[in-house]
Amino acid sequence: MNIESNKLDRRNFLKTVGASGLGVVLAAGKLKADANEPNGPKKEKEEKFPQVPKRVLGKTGVEVPVLTLGFSSAEQPIVLKKALQWGVNCWDTSLVSAGGNSELGIGQFITKNREVRKDLFIVTKESGSKTPADVEKCLKTSLERMNTSYIDLYFGVYMMSDPAQLTEELKAWVKSAKERKLIRYFGFSTHSNMAKCLTAAAKCGWVDAIMTSYNFRLMQDAEMQAAVKACHKAGVGLIAMKTQGHKIETPEDKKLSEHFLQRGFTEGQAKIKAVLEDKRISCACVSMGNVAVLTTNVAAVLDKTTLTQADMQILKEYALETCSGYCAGCSQICELALADKLYVNEVMRSLMYYNSYGMQDEARQTFAQIPSEARSRLLNIDYTAAEHRCPQHLPIARLVAEAVSKLA
Repeated sequence: MNIESNKLDRRNFLKTVGASGLGVVLAAGKLKADANEPNGPKKEKEEKFPQVPKRVLGKTGVEVPVLTLGFSSAEQPIVLKKALQWGVNCWDTSLVSAGGNSELGIGQFITKNREVRKDLFIVTKESGSKTPADVEKCLKTSLERMNTSYIDLYFGVYMMSDPAQLTEELKAWVKSAKERKLIRYFGFSTHSNMAKCLTAAAKCGWVDAIMTSYNFRLMQDAEMQAAVKACHKAGVGLIAMKTQGHKIETPEDKKLSEHFLQRGFTEGQAKIKAVLEDKRISCACVSMGNVAVLTTNVAAVLDKTTLTQADMQILKEYALETCSGYCAGCSQICELALADKLYVNEVMRSLMYYNSYGMQDEARQTFAQIPSEARSRLLNIDYTAAEHRCPQHLPIARLVAEAVSKLA
């Protein structure tokens, strides 16, 4: 089939939805599952608005949109409303997102639109829990804030970095929470040591889904690929986050952008497409704080153009050429090299929010979550050993100093 004939024209799409304030009735059509797609939906549906494709979230059997609404949108009802029109009904938030205002924003929307709750798939996360009792307290706070009696997918471990966090006590709590119908499914999110966490989840048998960092950079890692394979085989649903893989200000950026603009979509859209080319990934969670960003990302997933081998090679080469500016989340290497937990991964993530995503409040909030005693020592540590062992060859000392300067 001719690729171009099967392509949603992004420019016309954006022009049309922009001119009508997104209220126009666009050409509807049936979205059909690919017979070779393991997460493909089982049914067809005609809608007034084009609906983003769906995939099955692992062993849950639930069909979720391939695009998940990230937490930064939760304070803007117009974004939530427009997301629903396109079938983006999976909303991701957390106990601490936007200082709690994210969950409160979703709760206010549900209060004013009670009929939509049954159509939503809400994902939220605990924060800082040490025991199942702490997790229970976090969950009840989220339920109250969002004015709902249950959470569809609850991440009872937020930012997991150690598989040992999947305890027998937590397993018992999960069973109880499901029996009490407080949660439908359970999982965790992970930004660091992702491969080890995913591998452990595939073996334990009681994790339903995971939100993990996954992008065109991380997919080059053999250990990460093996972990994704293990989760898919075990029926653990996978939601990708941090899909943009961090923009680096280098000459290679211009080459990358120009290549994909010639293909008819932006660099950011291409990166989302690259993640979703992996059919083991059920959906991509993207922060979408306004209607313009939502529109661009919806256009990307409605566009049926697939990336070519040449496109994927361009992304691979870019990943290799700019790896020294990207923290891959292998924090166990830093910690072993430094013989202390100095939260290097958290520092790098905070700086990424600030420099690459322009999310300055989120950057400061993430940095502030590092214990004050550890923050006070960041500039007094010799990072030489960690820099020598870093697979990405990051200038850790310089980046830590930059983060302290901007975020402390």
